[in-house]
Amino acid sequence: MLKSQLTEFLVEAGCDEAGRGCLAGPVYAAAVILPKNYSNELMNDSKKLNEKERNALRVIIENEAICWAVASVSVAEIEKINILKASFLAMHKAVKELRISPQMLLIDGNRFTPIKGIPHQCIVKGDAKYLSIAAASILAKTYRDDHMLNLHLEFPQYHWNCNKGYPSAQHREGIIRFGISPHHRRTFNLVGQFRLPFN
Repeated sequence: MLKSQLTEFLVEAGCDEAGRGCLAGPVYAAAVILPKNYSNELMNDSKKLNEKERNALRVIIENEAICWAVASVSVAEIEKINILKASFLAMHKAVKELRISPQMLLIDGNRFTPIKGIPHQCIVKGDAKYLSIAAASILAKTYRDDHMLNLHLEFPQYHWNCNKGYPSAQHREGIIRFGISPHHRRTFNLVGQFRLPFN
């Protein structure tokens, strides 16, 4: 089971993002404060869970966390400041929306732009080590997936209901066949080396 906390006495918020490697859609982030000595044997890095498990855990997190928040940064802002800074900005926004101010942030990854007055600890693969980061990864992922499912209704040609904006062959084929949508990140390598079979 993942660890419940890094420090013994500080109020910790786990933070993670979803959608950094996507070709379309906003980047999402979540911040979660769990009770001290919290335990959940099922909670893990969102990438190690299937959709049904993530959605079930999302309900548990929302009910059992002391507080939580989800925030996003738009494609326009991603294009303006770059995806790494946008990921940090989404985390900042999520932390600021918490109704309780954390005393320590546990950040998934190896880099972060500090938030004034709140110390942080970057933890590589933290979403597979600490429950609060895993919880944040699950919320960020499920909320972003819901957003992409809604966008799919308007732009079914990119199959966002399946790929959620990630660079799948189906998604790239849609870009080549139909061009880009207003939700695509124009500064990204949208088609890569992908070519249609008859090209």
